[in-house]
Amino acid sequence: MQHTSFAFFASRRFLPLFLTQFLGALNDNLMKTALLVMVSYAGLHFAGLPPEQIVNLASAAFILPFFLFSATAGRLAEKYDKAQVAKLTKVAELVIMALAAWGFLQQHVGLLLFTLFLMGAQSTFFGPVKYAVLPQYLKGNELLGGNGLIEMGTFIAILIGQMGGALLMQYGDSSSVLALLAVALLGWLASLFLPPAPAAAPHLTVSYNIIGDTRQLLRATKQYREVSASIMGISWFWLLGATYTTQMPTFTRLHLQGDASVYTLILTLFSLGIAIGSILCAKLSRGRLELGLVLMGGAGMTVFGVDLYFSVQSLTPTHHLLSLSEFLNQAQHWRSLLDFLGIGIAGGFFTVPLYTWLQTASPEDFRAQAIAANNIINGLYMVVSAALSMALLALTHSIALLLLCISLANLLAMWRLCHLAPEVWHNRGTWLQRGPS
Repeated sequence: MQHTSFAFFASRRFLPLFLTQFLGALNDNLMKTALLVMVSYAGLHFAGLPPEQIVNLASAAFILPFFLFSATAGRLAEKYDKAQVAKLTKVAELVIMALAAWGFLQQHVGLLLFTLFLMGAQSTFFGPVKYAVLPQYLKGNELLGGNGLIEMGTFIAILIGQMGGALLMQYGDSSSVLALLAVALLGWLASLFLPPAPAAAPHLTVSYNIIGDTRQLLRATKQYREVSASIMGISWFWLLGATYTTQMPTFTRLHLQGDASVYTLILTLFSLGIAIGSILCAKLSRGRLELGLVLMGGAGMTVFGVDLYFSVQSLTPTHHLLSLSEFLNQAQHWRSLLDFLGIGIAGGFFTVPLYTWLQTASPEDFRAQAIAANNIINGLYMVVSAALSMALLALTHSIALLLLCISLANLLAMWRLCHLAPEVWHNRGTWLQRGPS
């Protein structure tokens, strides 16, 4: 009987890719967080904008390249050897981090915003490679495990990057500079060990008509029903995740009445939950693409999300923000902590089968472009998340109610996914037989 194991983890077919993507995600978040902390606490201004507006500008600077360059990135990953594309993106990261180092030392906000844009572009070009190359490197029954490990690594890297970026700024700009350069160098070294991944469509032409290419890519993606359905599901996950992580600090302060250390604990539980759920999903699938696990994950996100709302309704008000020890000493808070962990675990069950489905449902010569289309739609959903959150908060003035609404809306998203792809509801498992090419 086939089963999912992680014996391939230490092999050259996987470990260099895992380290390359892990260190890239780590550096993205180290830099973003360090910049936001520096701007917020040093009271820096740029173009007459106050720090709170610079924070929003920084988020936009990082996400904009995903809209601009994803179509081109997908084509490049199809036309050329994916390992070579990955290596070039890591060389670019070294150059970008050198620019960022100068920006931090000079506290030049404009230069740092520009380097954040460049990092977004670098991530845009690496993204299609990261997921599209897995079916070339891994055997069929290893694919779910590979996706689970990539998801686990990504969210642990995000967590370490967010916490590390804030911590580094306490030790001065020079510490941030050294960390960013060191991580970029390690990422480049890891990429040198990537095995060749021959081009899937070497005769594909690469255009520089950004808008036209993006439209053409999205139209082409719609021709593949299963690809479109998996992208819709993945993008919804990122919308929900973005809503939680964006509102988490204020939710902790207003509803849980916890200080920054409590927020750090909640962020850790949420991120580790996704990592745990990703690995558990891969193990339980046993080499078989079980789309029914998507519904299980979706149901879990709603159940724990709704319970989170009710868990804060009965909390006893305090007259000061609770420290971590004070927070943990009150049993009434453990329910909320378990809810955040549960949402994360359910998210892992939800997303890993969808990424595997996206890879296996995409034609080999369109796989990287499908990943690129997924990145575009992910970005759109995250923008929608921000807009809807602003609108709902303006109406309700309650973050707890906002999170309740998004948890209930998750049921509509599940219904929509099943409507687009009935096989999700019917739970038709599929053996993943394809091996590395």
